[in-house]
Amino acid sequence: MSFAEPLMLLALLALPLLAALYIRHERRRRAGASAFAAPALMPSVAPERPSWRRHAPMLAVALALAALILAAARPQRTVAVPVERASIVLATDVSGSMTATDVRPNRLVAVKRAARRFTEQTPARVRLGILAFNHRPRLLQSPTTDREAVHAAIDSLEPSGSTAIGDAIDAGVAAVRGPGHRRTPAAIVLLSDGTSARGGDPMVAARAARRARVPVYTVTLGTDAGTITVPRAGGGEEVRPVPPDPNSLARIARASGGEAFTAETASGLSSVYEKLGSQLAHRDERRQVTSAFAGGGLLLLLAGAGMSLRWFGRII
Repeated sequence: MSFAEPLMLLALLALPLLAALYIRHERRRRAGASAFAAPALMPSVAPERPSWRRHAPMLAVALALAALILAAARPQRTVAVPVERASIVLATDVSGSMTATDVRPNRLVAVKRAARRFTEQTPARVRLGILAFNHRPRLLQSPTTDREAVHAAIDSLEPSGSTAIGDAIDAGVAAVRGPGHRRTPAAIVLLSDGTSARGGDPMVAARAARRARVPVYTVTLGTDAGTITVPRAGGGEEVRPVPPDPNSLARIARASGGEAFTAETASGLSSVYEKLGSQLAHRDERRQVTSAFAGGGLLLLLAGAGMSLRWFGRII
């Protein structure tokens, strides 16, 4: 809960003063009644009334004043509202390290399966694009609401080459900030398992994405045990370790205004995509709840006046 006019809350400081004045008035009333008649005659001259009834109307009025002061401060609450006209680009690393089998059946296949589930969980009107990158980025599908086209682009992902994360971010921003998409919410979900080895500086690209209001949500896939088999220069093959680099991707996410995730298993990757689908399909929006406080205050005023009329024959 927040307030658009927080200075109005200073008026709440007057309520303890009003309470003190009320208590002082009640004490004077009792003192006056005692001076008017002897204690033995008090029950017939000034019949005792139930104490809670005497104070209930004023309590209702005090609560009403507090509610109306809060209403004057224009209270707001943050709610998650669906984003129907957003563009999201799934930028997937398809370098050779994605053939590592530490994530079953291998990293790239796990990515494809999770990406398809991600597309099924996002609202139908959210535009999705598919970008593959190794030593260069390739936009396989520009942002669209055609889920069949998106699925076909996901299925076409094939591993090869090295990694150019900075160029992938630049290409993703260009895809969501093209003609017709400049004012709509946009984001990039970038999945990779390694450090950028080619192209532009990823941090420069991340800061540019932030200026374009395109946060990059990074997902680091794989474990330190990941390896791939590659040809040896002199002939034959060698096993090369391909551990992930979550720290580099986390710095990219922070620089762009996004968030970083890690996944070591296929099920973990699916969970990440589920969270991202829910997060990116909604945005936080502040909504005023002034009418609720004002309405409550007026009801309490009416309740206090009604109790006073019924029990004491006066409004307050």
